Amino acid sequence: MIDFTLTPIWATLLFILGCVMGYQYRRVWKAEGPTWQLWLFGLAAAGAFLTLGFVPVIP
Repeated sequence: MIDFTLTPIWATLLFILGCVMGYQYRRVWKAEGPTWQLWLFGLAAAGAFLTLGFVPVIP
């Protein structure tokens, strides 16, 4: 079985990416922008945070 783990650096980068994508999602949502951008930013943010939630971080 393959072990999937994150280093602290990758976990930090994923957290920053999730925050930026969440901010972009909110910006597009408030401006009533294109639906495809909502999907893009929303799925990217969700993927980043789900990865952080379910993949262990090992120093």
